[in-house]
Amino acid sequence: MTTSAIATLSEYAFFEEFRPRHMHKLMSLGSELHFQKDEIIFREGEESGLFYVILSGRVGLEASVNGRLFHIQTLFAGEELGWSAVLGGRRQFQARALDPVAAMSFEVSRLRDACDANPHFGCAFLERLFRVAAARLETTRLELLKALAAVQAPASRH
Repeated sequence: MTTSAIATLSEYAFFEEFRPRHMHKLMSLGSELHFQKDEIIFREGEESGLFYVILSGRVGLEASVNGRLFHIQTLFAGEELGWSAVLGGRRQFQARALDPVAAMSFEVSRLRDACDANPHFGCAFLERLFRVAAARLETTRLELLKALAAVQAPASRH
């Protein structure tokens, strides 16, 4: 990845406090992938060894409740996708490309090795990852409360 591309990514919230050498290290571990509109990037409950950073396009996060998909959040360029894979768990959401999407993909095993090899990089990376996970859980909670309120609201009378 070019220095100008790294400078652009450095402006995104997930990367803003990374040192330049950490950005170069992270980008050296990734490869660019492309998804078509409506393509499923991953499904809820799947195990996966990939973590993504969206370069362009929008991704919808969806959760299944009683066989129904609920839109939880829309992610944009600069946002990460797949935090649960880094933490060793199953996917918490389904991710669908809402537009054509370009993303950097990172093999989790390589990310973990980089974190182990450089504790400063590892700490910076995991700190941001936990912030993202906490924000996603809060967004999910709010969306579920809205859905519950809509179900419980009495039907309007004419």
